[in-house]
Amino acid sequence: MASTTPAGLQIRPRHMDFDLPNPLPRHWHGGDAFKSHLFDAMSALFPDGERFFIDSVRHFREQIEDPLLKEQIRGFIGQEGHHSREHLEYSQRLRDLGYDIGRIEKRARMRIRFIQKRFSPERLLATTAALEHITAIMADGLLRNPHYMDGAHPALARLWRWHALEETEHKAVAFDVYNQVCGSRFMLRRAMIMATFFFVKDTLQGLAHMLKVDGLLWNWRIWRDGLRWMWGKDGVFRPLLGTYRDFFKGGFHPWQHDNLDLLYSAREEFDGAAQGQANAA
Repeated sequence: MASTTPAGLQIRPRHMDFDLPNPLPRHWHGGDAFKSHLFDAMSALFPDGERFFIDSVRHFREQIEDPLLKEQIRGFIGQEGHHSREHLEYSQRLRDLGYDIGRIEKRARMRIRFIQKRFSPERLLATTAALEHITAIMADGLLRNPHYMDGAHPALARLWRWHALEETEHKAVAFDVYNQVCGSRFMLRRAMIMATFFFVKDTLQGLAHMLKVDGLLWNWRIWRDGLRWMWGKDGVFRPLLGTYRDFFKGGFHPWQHDNLDLLYSAREEFDGAAQGQANAA
């Protein structure tokens, strides 16, 4: 079997309506500009990034013979498509506040077009697998530590937890497809180095832009407290370093980070609501 997703775990998109506030509170994460805009900057990258993921996996769909993995590819595409839709709405709320989201999106699109013209389909898929690992370990941190969203607007906190749940569910799909059609660990490691650099670069550029619009770019306390929140003793990203490095090990697979119990617990928050919304539609 090509799929290594745990037996019985179905990957299905949830049709959610998060009713994002309009207007969006400028500093929706507890009044903290740095926290709010870090999430905002990542969100602005997701619609184009997720379309790239879909295209990279879809290219190889007909080469996959395992019916289970083919079904999971279908679920992966459905989930990523819904993520893109919700984050597009999120981006519009940010535009309404005066942030130049178009510039952030243009930068991401230009890079995507560049690599799609110059990289092989296998290398594009390796990049997708690498970025899916980054989102998966961040998703695990968010689901495992609900206090990371303390003080956040409830609709935004819920959107990010929903996204984290579905990223966890499909965290191995691109990786499994890659192993079927290529499997080169060297290419995978090289893709991770490049993906990490540009993900961090683009996110920080978006964060800096939004702080500049707010007149807070050169407020050293904002940066001091924000970097401490990310990388300090109890920082939200610091515990992820070990699971990030695991990607470079020979024989690594995303489900070696077994967080099924956490996933099923998070499902309880959303599956009933998603069914209720579907029935009402």
